[in-house]
Amino acid sequence: MRVVIAGAGSVGRSIARELIGHDHVVLLIDKDPMAMKVSSVSEAEWLLADACEISSLSQADLAAADVVVAATGDDKANLVVSLLAKTEFAVPRVVARVNNPKNEWMFDEAWGVDVLVSTPRIMTSLVEEAVSVGDLVRIFTFHQSGASMYEITLSPGAAVVGQQISQIGWPSAAVLAAIIRGDQPIAPSQDDTLEAGDELLLIVSSAEQADLLELQHLLGDSPVAT
Repeated sequence: MRVVIAGAGSVGRSIARELIGHDHVVLLIDKDPMAMKVSSVSEAEWLLADACEISSLSQADLAAADVVVAATGDDKANLVVSLLAKTEFAVPRVVARVNNPKNEWMFDEAWGVDVLVSTPRIMTSLVEEAVSVGDLVRIFTFHQSGASMYEITLSPGAAVVGQQISQIGWPSAAVLAAIIRGDQPIAPSQDDTLEAGDELLLIVSSAEQADLLELQHLLGDSPVAT
């Protein structure tokens, strides 16, 4: 897979290293000469250019990219890169970084964004997940479908502890995707029995507040945390 990353800062370089480690071909593009730290990701291709200009993206051969990642520290630039990638070069998948959560509403299909990644929101979710037992915590939302992933760690007093998955009246909007027990992920089967301390990962389709309250009532007794 060929991936073009706009923004060669610490975030862009980290993404590039991970992708190269998985045998993908990566091009990093940035307009700041100070960002051209080629030795830090020597296996990547590098281009000193403004990713907000069509000529620069043509030079980067964006039409041949499978994925474009708009990873600059400027939300306006990320939106422009996303829009150009989708409308001018028909890139199949565009992933955009959101620096300010207040701007999330703009990062949608109208701006060419397939997947948005909000670092502050993810960090908030991880903090909540680390300290919350018995609370339903949203981890992230799948942009295209509107479905979200939620996490809950079962408290000893949760009503579902000791029940088999097949015995639980799951809401129609929710699917149990995984159980994490200790440090082991488990693919849930109908015969598995839930235990106190289990971390459940659930996919909830375009949930209304009533669906979340139903799920919270089923699995815990604390207010929903979002």
